[in-house]
Amino acid sequence: MSVCIVSFSSRKNGNCGQIAAHLQSLYGDAKLYDFADFSIHPCGDCVYECFSRGGRCPFMEDREYELYEAILGSAQTYYIIPNYCDYPCANFFIFNERSQCFFQGYPKRVEAYCRIPKKFIVVSNTNEQNFREILAYHVEDEPDILFLHARKYGKVSIAGDLMTSGEAVAQLEAFAGESPPAVGTSS
Repeated sequence: MSVCIVSFSSRKNGNCGQIAAHLQSLYGDAKLYDFADFSIHPCGDCVYECFSRGGRCPFMEDREYELYEAILGSAQTYYIIPNYCDYPCANFFIFNERSQCFFQGYPKRVEAYCRIPKKFIVVSNTNEQNFREILAYHVEDEPDILFLHARKYGKVSIAGDLMTSGEAVAQLEAFAGESPPAVGTSS
């Protein structure tokens, strides 16, 4: 069991990528899944084979299945999600809707998935409530969310320089410090 980090931004080396890299430096053995390096087919890009009895998603070979397996095998998972238009980015919604190919017919997987400790880091200057409601479906209790507002640190999100703020880094590390220790470390 290890730490799994998922960055949902498609932008290479933006704020989400830098946050992911920093988390990975805190947990040396963390496995990073970065949407800037891969993509997952959205639902509807097929003829809905998964809805037919015994049907199977035609895109089982993309990274979706691997990603859910990694999350289920982790002791702690971090989701790093950018805010676009007051909601999570499209990559998050694609990941979420494609979950049916992994969970359909396996209700125990859904229960196990919701029990995995997850922390959500949202790079956002607006509308926290939308994220709270959406992310609640991924955990048993209330979602544990760190909202990093670029403006709070005198930064502009699109510049991708949020992690140049010592205060933002300290807030991220404090948030990560509330997590169980990585495998092979002592508490």
